[in-house]
Amino acid sequence: MFKYSLDNKRYHTLNYYFKNKFNSKVFKVSLNAGFTCPNIDGTKGYGGCIYCSKTGSGEHGGNPNKDLTTQFYDVKEVIDKKWPNSKYIAYFQARTNTYAPLHILKEKYEEVLKINNVIGLFIATRCDSISDETLDYLEELNKRTFLTIELGLQSIHDSTSKIINRGHSLKEFDDMVKKLRKRNINVVVHIINSLPFETEKMMLDTIRHLNTLDIQGIKIHMLNITHGTPIERMYLDNKFKLLSKEEYIDIVIKQLEILNPKIVVHRITSDPDKNSLIAPEWLLKKFCVLNDIDKEMAKRDTYQGKYYNK
Repeated sequence: MFKYSLDNKRYHTLNYYFKNKFNSKVFKVSLNAGFTCPNIDGTKGYGGCIYCSKTGSGEHGGNPNKDLTTQFYDVKEVIDKKWPNSKYIAYFQARTNTYAPLHILKEKYEEVLKINNVIGLFIATRCDSISDETLDYLEELNKRTFLTIELGLQSIHDSTSKIINRGHSLKEFDDMVKKLRKRNINVVVHIINSLPFETEKMMLDTIRHLNTLDIQGIKIHMLNITHGTPIERMYLDNKFKLLSKEEYIDIVIKQLEILNPKIVVHRITSDPDKNSLIAPEWLLKKFCVLNDIDKEMAKRDTYQGKYYNK
C-alpha cells in the first residue's frame, strides 16, 4: 500500500491527509460568494478564460442568491444524515474569491467561520488578485483557522496561456506562491490537461515545474468543453483534439509518477455539469475514470513519486 493512502490508491489522497491531520471525516462545502474576476470585468480581459463557464467553475457551488450561511446548511444537512459530527471546510469556489475590497472579503470569510464545526477555508483565486493588504489578512487568518489558497495555473506554458486568455504570466504565479509560503499559507495548484495544442511533454513539464515550488497540493483536471464558451467553437471547428480517456489516464499516471509524493492530490479528474458539457462525454462517468486510473496504476505497479527527482 502507498504510504499516503488509506485505501487502494497509489497517490497521496486528500482523505489520508485530512484523516491524519484532523482525525475525523472532513468535507469541503462549495460556496458561491458572488465574486467576479479581473479577466471578466475588463481589468485584465473580458469573457474570462476561453473554457470558463458562465458560473466560473461554480456548477457545484451554492446558489449565489442565498446568503453563505444558508448555502452552507443546504449541503451540511444532507451530509449530516450519513456522517454526523463531521468537520467542514468552507470552499469559496466560483470565480476569483480574493477579488474584492478587503472589508468585503472579511465579511464573507468571517461569516462562515462562525458556523459550528467549520475548521477552515479553501479559497480559489488567481495569482494576480491578492493585494498586499489581503495577504496581511490571510496571514492573520491562517493563525486561527486551517487556510488553503487554491491558485489556478492550468499550464506553465506562456503560449498556452495566450491561447486560453489566462491573463497572467508564469512569473506572476511563481511570485505569488513564494509570497504565500513566506507567510506559511498552504497552496494548492489547479492544472488542466488537454489544453489546445499541448503535447504530453508540455503537460509533464508543468508537473516538473511545480515540483520546484513549495506547494502542498494539486488538482489535475481534464479540459471540459461546455456550451456558451469561446473554446466551444474552436473544438467544434476541429481546431484541436481532446485526449481520449485512455490517453488522459496514461498522462495522469505519468504526471503522478514524477510528482513529489508529499504533495496532496485533491482531484484527479473533472466533475462536469452534464447539462452543459459538450465533450468529452466520458468525463460524466467520474468514478469509472477514477477506478480505471487505480487499476492501471496497479497493473503498472507504479505510484506517485516513483520517478520523482528531488
